[in-house]
Amino acid sequence: MSPIQKGEPITLEPNIRAALPGDVAQVLAGGVQYVTPGGMVWHGFGPVDAPALILLHGGSGSWTHWVRNIAPWVAKGRRVLVPDLPGFGDSAAPPSGWDADAMVAPLQQGFLALKQNEQTDVVGFSFGAMTAALWLAQHPGVAKQLVMVGAPGLGLTVPDRVALKAWRHLRTAPEQEAAHRHNLLTLMLHKPERLDALAMAVHTGNVVRDRMLRRRLSQTLIVAETLPLLPCMVHVIYGEFDALYRGRLNEVQALMRQTVPRWGSWQVIGGAGHWVQFEAPEAFHEALTQALL
Repeated sequence: MSPIQKGEPITLEPNIRAALPGDVAQVLAGGVQYVTPGGMVWHGFGPVDAPALILLHGGSGSWTHWVRNIAPWVAKGRRVLVPDLPGFGDSAAPPSGWDADAMVAPLQQGFLALKQNEQTDVVGFSFGAMTAALWLAQHPGVAKQLVMVGAPGLGLTVPDRVALKAWRHLRTAPEQEAAHRHNLLTLMLHKPERLDALAMAVHTGNVVRDRMLRRRLSQTLIVAETLPLLPCMVHVIYGEFDALYRGRLNEVQALMRQTVPRWGSWQVIGGAGHWVQFEAPEAFHEALTQALL
């Protein structure tokens, strides 16, 4: 296997750094960026020899989906590894495929380069939860525990379809901004006041780098079919008003309890939407801490 490229300091986008508390920005800027074989970019924080926590971002995202969640785990003494999944952020596109199943091989390759196959904890958000399930089903020795956050791919729908607005064809910045605000409030966030400068900076910086535009697996039963194959303990976190399953979280819980071989815990965070770790970071940190005890 080719060695990873030498770690380089992480450069925060100026508009993201400006919207962060100073102490959080300092922790994030103190991280190191690695490029693993195949051109996958990872961001590492905290002591390199500490127990690792891997965070996988959602669709049309990057490592910055976790921008409000990394510093507390560094403070706990954990090694936090946050990749840009292939075809997102600064990572190269996967060698083939356009969906979560194309993430598995480069993700495992990068993990081995960074961790030498030591067991760790994995947290996946949305598309990242789907990716994590496929990854850990194929590579059962990787994770001690999996936490699935806002997982799609369960075959359950809601009456009011999540209708996002196209924006790439829009010519002016105000038009694009209006579309981004609509999409954030339709899918990602529940409370309008949570759509702040940081949310806009993260979202707009990520969607322009999304090269995996043919994704469709989230609309299938792929996660429901993979859950019985997971060998590790599985925990689940949703926001109360997650747009994917608004009004159906009880059914989601029942499905998961029935199909996960090693059930861990179920937690719903009140007042939050799909991007729960951003919208309610303190409550999310408490929930994740309880899951990973």
